[in-house]
Amino acid sequence: MANNQASETKEAPEKKKQKSLVREYVEAIGIALILALFIREFFVQAFKIPSGSMRETLQVGDHILVSKFNYGIHLPNQIPFTDIVFYDDYRLFPKTPKRHDIIVFKFPKDETRDFIKRVIGLPGEILEIRGQKVYINDKPLDDPHANHSQPPGESLIKFRDDFGPVRIPEGHLFVMGDNRENSQDSRFWGFLKMDKIKGKAQMIYWSWDKYQEKVPMLKGWVRSDRFGKMLD
Repeated sequence: MANNQASETKEAPEKKKQKSLVREYVEAIGIALILALFIREFFVQAFKIPSGSMRETLQVGDHILVSKFNYGIHLPNQIPFTDIVFYDDYRLFPKTPKRHDIIVFKFPKDETRDFIKRVIGLPGEILEIRGQKVYINDKPLDDPHANHSQPPGESLIKFRDDFGPVRIPEGHLFVMGDNRENSQDSRFWGFLKMDKIKGKAQMIYWSWDKYQEKVPMLKGWVRSDRFGKMLD
C-alpha cells in the first residue's frame, strides 16, 4: 500500500507538468491567432490575383500584400472568414486614394467577392472616354498603365471605348483595370463607394504560372523575378 501511494505521489508532478506544457502551447497558439487576425484586419492582408484584368501590371497567379491603413482605419464589421456582417462599412480618418493607386475592394454587385482595379477618376471630377482615351475635366489623362489589345471601335460594347461624360459623386471613385479590353470595372457597374475599399496593393511576395503549377517540371512555373516587386 505504501509503495502504491509513493508511486501516485511521484506521478502527480509529471502530470501537472504535462498539463502545464499543453496549456502553454494552447495559449501561444491562441495569442498567435488573435495577433494574426488583428494584423489582417488593421494592417496587411494577402490576396491572390485570379484574372488578367490588371495585366501587364499584375499577372494571374501573383500573390500580393495589401496595406489596410492607407485610406483610414476600417472598423471591423464582419466575423473573420465568414460573410456575416453586422453593420455598413465605415472608416475613421478616411483619406481619398490618389489617382493610379491600385486598390482592393468589395465588388459592389456582390460584396462577398474582392476586386482589384486602378483608381482613374476622383470625387467631383468629370470623366469621359473617347476612343479608348480617358479625359478628366475635358483634359487627356496621362495613362501609362493602360493596356489595349484591340484598336478603338472594334468592340460591340460601345461604352467600353466611348463612355460618358459623367461626374463622379462625392465619396466615390471611378476605377478601371489596366487590361482595358478584359476588365469588368466602373464602365460596366458604376462608381465605387470609398467605404468599400479594403486597402492599397503594395507588393508582390509570390508568383507562379497558374497553368503550369500542376506540372512542376515545366521550367519557369515559379516566377521568382516578380518576388518583391513594389506596386506603388
